[in-house]
Amino acid sequence: MITAGIDIGAKNTKTVIMMDGNVVSKAMSPTGMDVMEAANKVFNDALTLAAFKRDDIDRIFATGIGRNVCEFAHEEITEIGAAAKGISYLMPDVRTVIVVGAEEGRAIRIDNKGGVVDFAINERCAAGAGTFIETMARMLEVNIEDMAGLYDQSTREINMSAHCVVFAESELVHLVHSQISKPDIARAIITAMADRIISIIRRVGIEHKVAAIGGVALNRGFVKAIEKELNIEINIPADPQFVSAIGAAIS
Repeated sequence: MITAGIDIGAKNTKTVIMMDGNVVSKAMSPTGMDVMEAANKVFNDALTLAAFKRDDIDRIFATGIGRNVCEFAHEEITEIGAAAKGISYLMPDVRTVIVVGAEEGRAIRIDNKGGVVDFAINERCAAGAGTFIETMARMLEVNIEDMAGLYDQSTREINMSAHCVVFAESELVHLVHSQISKPDIARAIITAMADRIISIIRRVGIEHKVAAIGGVALNRGFVKAIEKELNIEINIPADPQFVSAIGAAIS
C-alpha cells in the first residue's frame, strides 16, 4: 500500500510518501498565496524523489490549515489527529505533544495507540506561534536561525509582558532604546512565546514522555525555556516539521 500525507500549513506545505508503513520520500516548500500550486509542487517533488507516478499512490490524505482546498486528496485529517498519529508512529512512548507552527500553538495528550485524549489550542494571538519569533527577529535585524544562538548568549532575564504581537513590537522598541543587549532581548522574546505555550500544556496536563513537533521545535532556546519552566525533558524527532504529514499518510 502506497499512501501520501500532505500537510498544508500557513507558512510551509509538506508531503510524505509511505509504502507499507515506511517513509520513502519527503518534500517541503513555502505555501505562499496559491495553496494548490504549493500542494502540487511538494507532491510532485516527493513523487520524483520516490520514483513514483501519481497513479502509483493508493490514497492521499490532506491535513493542515489548507486541507479542505487540496483538490486531489481522497480524505482530510484534522491537524490534531495527524499530529497525534504522527508522533505515536515515530515515538510510541510519547503521551504529551507540543505542536508549534507559524500561526498556532497546540498541546495534545494522547493514548498508547495515538488517539487524542485531550488538547488545547492557542489561536487568539500569534504571540504563541512561530510568526511571533519571526516578527521579533526582523525587528531585531537578525535572522530567525540566529535567535536560538542569541538566547544561549544571554546573561540575564528580561521580562516581556505583552500578550499580543502588536504590543510586543512596542515593548521590543522600548528594550532596544533602553540599551538592552540583543541576546537578552532574544531570550525575552523566546521566553515570552514559551510562556504562552506552557499555559496550554498545563491545561491538557503532562503525562509520561513529552515531544515537540513543528518548525519551532528546531529552536533550541524555545525548547530550553519550556524544559526549564516545567522541569521536564522534551524529545524532538528527526525532521519535526514532517510529523503531521506522516500522521496523515498513515491515517
